Amino acid sequence: MSDDHDIAEAFEELPLEKLPLDAWHRARGARMVPFAGYEMPIQYAGEHGGIVAEHNWTRTNAGLFDVSHMGQLLLSGPDLDSAVEAVLPIDLSTLRLGQQRYSLLLDEEGGVLDDLMVSRWPDALFLVVNGATKWDDIGKLREALPDDITLHHMDEHALLALQGPKAADALARHATGEYPLSALTFMKLGRFQIAGHDVTIARAGYTGEDGFEISLPAEAAAEVAELLCGEPEVQPIGLGARDSLRLEAGLPLYGHDLSPDTSPIEAGLIFGINKRRRTEGGFPGADRIIREINEGTARKWVGLKIDGRMPAREGAEVFAGADSIGTVTSGGFSPTLGAPIAMAYVATAHSAPGTALEIEVRGKRLAATVSPMPFVPHRYYRGN
Repeated sequence: MSDDHDIAEAFEELPLEKLPLDAWHRARGARMVPFAGYEMPIQYAGEHGGIVAEHNWTRTNAGLFDVSHMGQLLLSGPDLDSAVEAVLPIDLSTLRLGQQRYSLLLDEEGGVLDDLMVSRWPDALFLVVNGATKWDDIGKLREALPDDITLHHMDEHALLALQGPKAADALARHATGEYPLSALTFMKLGRFQIAGHDVTIARAGYTGEDGFEISLPAEAAAEVAELLCGEPEVQPIGLGARDSLRLEAGLPLYGHDLSPDTSPIEAGLIFGINKRRRTEGGFPGADRIIREINEGTARKWVGLKIDGRMPAREGAEVFAGADSIGTVTSGGFSPTLGAPIAMAYVATAHSAPGTALEIEVRGKRLAATVSPMPFVPHRYYRGN
């Protein structure tokens, strides 16, 4: 898994902001580190604490993550869909009430400014954007959208993620609504109540496991977190395990695997460019994106399984024989597989699964093999 330096990328804007659950984390023995402008828990003390233990707990039980650093935005106004489609490569004509979809914020050259989630609410669109980029995203959206579109930054809300194979059982004991929690399938969301608080729950997450993201008033976050962690299946989980879980799940991290220097086609994120938009265009960077869809790219983002026990970190060079053909963007030790894994951009000619490559780490060449992602199968709930 990534070391503390990898996870705790410090954003130099001081002072660091505190999460609504800051005191709650500290009371549970959290080790707090700077991340995306916030003090955030990287791991916890206690019997089930530590990055590997928290990772394994989430894979077998249910882990509660505080992701309140992420930006929650509500867009509303006249001709909202057409206004947003001019900014994002999404097809909103097929996004139904209570559905969520992955999308991308691109620059004029087709580089990735952020990846995000878009959900349909009554008379509004709900966006969840990355914490490290949320202020840039807000500025970009306000600049690009018409003046009659209202953007509300829901900074009065917290965001909790409950992830793991036992998450549904634990959450169902407390979430009540017009329909049961089990009616939500992957990438659907609805309105519920927990302990008398109105919450929005999406069946989604960043671990590859079944799970939920809970948007709720910040003042209710501690009560709800305490309630959920009172269930025997649930433990609090920090940033360290969140990173190793998403790495195993083959999910990109913005600022590492995605940046303005990468295109979504290079990154294998064509699903973030909805089908109609792949020919119609009409969004920033469309010319490049459509060209790359039709003609291919010079490099591709791939998974790598590494021989031995030594992990490769971001920035490590990838070789095919004597030729440097790529760079690692994320890497670490996989607790589930018991072996190091990595993600890298490599020359397309060397991107096929099964291709033998080498990664240079501390002056040594490590044997590696291109692997399909995810490294660990996803277990999203899509219905019986």
